[in-house]
Amino acid sequence: MNLNTCLQLTYEQVINTKIHFAIGASNKKEPLLEFFKDKFKEWQEYQNKRNFERTYILSLIYYCPDEWLFAGFYRSISVSEEADHFRYNTELLPTGKELIGRLIIEYKKEYRQSYVYCENYINDLEVTEIMRSKASILPFGGYESILIDFETLKAIVSKEETSWKTALSNVKGVYLITDRTNGKQYIGSSYGEETFWQRWSSYANTGHGNNQGLRKILEEKGYEHSKNFQFSILEIRSITTDKDEIIKRETHWKNILMTKEYGYNEN
Repeated sequence: MNLNTCLQLTYEQVINTKIHFAIGASNKKEPLLEFFKDKFKEWQEYQNKRNFERTYILSLIYYCPDEWLFAGFYRSISVSEEADHFRYNTELLPTGKELIGRLIIEYKKEYRQSYVYCENYINDLEVTEIMRSKASILPFGGYESILIDFETLKAIVSKEETSWKTALSNVKGVYLITDRTNGKQYIGSSYGEETFWQRWSSYANTGHGNNQGLRKILEEKGYEHSKNFQFSILEIRSITTDKDEIIKRETHWKNILMTKEYGYNEN
């Protein structure tokens, strides 16, 4: 089924629309993560060039190789130039609104351009799946592949995304938080009654997880600085692992990465 069979755009809409194949500049998953955080509209409105010089925008987000997620049909209202970028003011239109985050479109994009004329490509966009519910946070992909920013962690915790909650509630261990503004690191651990889910939920709710070093940096720079924190896991242990063993491994990583000398660990 062709995408326009679902959207039923008029001829006038088609010839006045640009398709936006949303792919992050440095991370293909960036626009998808913004979508999951309900911030895709704001993300799309920030452009390095005047990319939306037509009345309408049909937004498709990179989902996986050769597949795209429908993210809405927008009207471009105005644009302003701000320092080194352009800021668009857009409006999400009713067209296909109930299908946002549900349509999976197959399209093999073999060129670099991300902003194309709708009439040249609309007939090549095939809907392969209409999901029952809107796509949410990316499913948990394995402990060794975890690398998420603070905003993504907040979304996972606030929505209690099932695959993440299940996985993180069944292990303890040692984790790493990196401040992406300066490269400083913090080594922490979950032990005793706390699983990874409980420990990381504390970060999602407070920004600092009651860690002295992180609390200090947020008191100095403000809560917004927590958006620069990146989370990953160094070691996992079963929920029956003795507290002393996990603390010993935490100390081991502190010594290796010298986070007491050059990072945010204070003990």
